[in-house]
Parts: sequence; C-alpha cells; structure tokens
Amino acid sequence: MEKVLVLGATGGTGKALVQELIFRGIPTIAFGRNKKALETLAVELNHPKQLEFAYGDVFDWQSVRDAGKTADIILQASNVPYHEMAAKSLLLAESVMKAAEANGQKIVFVDGIYVYGPNPGYAVEETYIRKPNSKKGKIRIAMEDLIFSSSWKQSKALIVRLPDYYGPTSKNAYLNPTLESLAVGKPALFIGDTNVKREYIYLPDAAKMIVNVAAKDESFGRNWNLPGQTISAQEIQKIAQEITGKKTFLIPVGKWMLTIVGLFDSFLKEVVEMMYLTENPLVLSGAQYEKEIGNIPLTPFSTGIKETFASYINK
Repeated sequence: MEKVLVLGATGGTGKALVQELIFRGIPTIAFGRNKKALETLAVELNHPKQLEFAYGDVFDWQSVRDAGKTADIILQASNVPYHEMAAKSLLLAESVMKAAEANGQKIVFVDGIYVYGPNPGYAVEETYIRKPNSKKGKIRIAMEDLIFSSSWKQSKALIVRLPDYYGPTSKNAYLNPTLESLAVGKPALFIGDTNVKREYIYLPDAAKMIVNVAAKDESFGRNWNLPGQTISAQEIQKIAQEITGKKTFLIPVGKWMLTIVGLFDSFLKEVVEMMYLTENPLVLSGAQYEKEIGNIPLTPFSTGIKETFASYINK
C-alpha cells in the first residue's frame, strides 16, 4: 500500500479512514466535492505532509481517475442518501469501477449488511446465502454483482461490510441523534426497541480493520464482514449517564410512528423498510478476519461513547 485515494473523505467513514492512514504514515489523497470540508479536515489533522486533496464528483469517473492516478488503492467510502439509493447506487459503483479499471488499481468498497436479509439466528459469515427482503438489499446485490463482474480486467475489488456504526466522525448513522441528545442530558429518540441488543462498530476500529484488509493482496475478489459488539439502547443510556452525570430518558420510535413521520420526511420514509433490523438484529461473524488478518479491535462502549461525546464538545 504505497498511496491511497479516499473517496468521501469528509464523511463519517471516509474521515476515519483518512485519520487511520495518516496515523500509519501512508500517503493519502482525500477526495470530495466540498472544498471547505476538505480544508477543515486538513486543519483537524494539523496539515500532515502525507495528505493531499482532490476536488471532484464521485459520479464523474474521469474526475476520480485523474485524482487517483498516483495511488495504488482506492477506498470508496462515499454514501448515497437513503432516498436516492435506488437511482444512484449502481451509477456510483460503475463510476468508481471505471476509474479503477482505467488506472489498473485495487479498490475497496465500504458497504452495509442489507444483502443478508433477516437474522438467521447466528453470526453471519461471508459465505452466507444472499436473500435480502428489502429493495435496498436487492440494490446492494446488484451492486455487488457489478463490482465483481468479470468485465473488469485491470482492477481488483473487495467489499467490506459493516454493521451500524458510531464514533467521533459519524454523521448520518441511526445512533447519532440518540447520542447527541444523551451527551447534553436531553431526552433521546431511539429508532427501535430500547431493550433489544444491536450490533454497532466504533468507526476508528472499523478504519483499522479496513486498512488491514486492504493491505493484503489476497483479500481482493471477495467480501469481508467486520463485526462490532452488541448493546441495547438502555445500556447505552446507562453509560451516557455515568459519563455526563446527567439523567435523561429514551423515547423509542417504532414502525408506525416512522410511517407517519415518513409522510413528511423522505429519509425516515426509507427507514421504515429497514425496521426488521431493529426488531431481530442480524450480527456479523469476524471468523474470516481473525483467521486471515488477526485480532479484531473492540473498543469498549464506555470508551467509544466518551470519545464520541468529546467530539461534540470540540465541534
């Protein structure tokens, strides 16, 4: 891994990846459309000499190609908003693959768990059958097929799959509004049952694992599941209270409430379809990572939530 192009560098996952790469001393090109956000990232990282910037649109494959000509690996962490997923997911994947193909590069796609469908009752490995029960899952299947298509001759791809996440750089995750309210002692909305344990990965841990996977040539051509840890919202609330010393309470938001609010909010309207993941959550197995890479970094929730709260204060 000589030089890395990070797409979506100012987003939650992209920013964590840039931080991890710079920490390791790996030359990095941060790619994005928002010049001000990229400049802010440079300031936050104290203008490291290993960091370059490239401005452009991830949907413009020539822009991505030109930005990454000096890189040997692309980390694709750009997000498509929920309400645009059907229209834009495949366009994004094709654009980035065309750029990687033109430059003869390796490419890592950061994705979620929608391809797996409902919880089978055990931790899911990469070989688990693809049987999505949502339109978003079917879109991700089509995207996976495109990424691993035999039509690409010069590039090598892999997909890392993450559960829900949180952390200092997180922006649009399900847990963000909940943590932001708990950090200041306000009543906190939570999507789903507050007693059900769900899997979350701390983004700095995810970034470590993504870079570790990308660094091995043998990793390419397949999927990688990167697990987190399970916890309930009630347990998160307790940790938050211990950190802040402020008492508050959770307001569970169920499917019916989301359906009603979704009439006026395009994002929440799309969340309704994914509520099955909050009722009987699927959990990822990290067996492949442990066997081929090593130990899985698991930052305790008490530490991760405290560091996330601190990031709100510093904004």
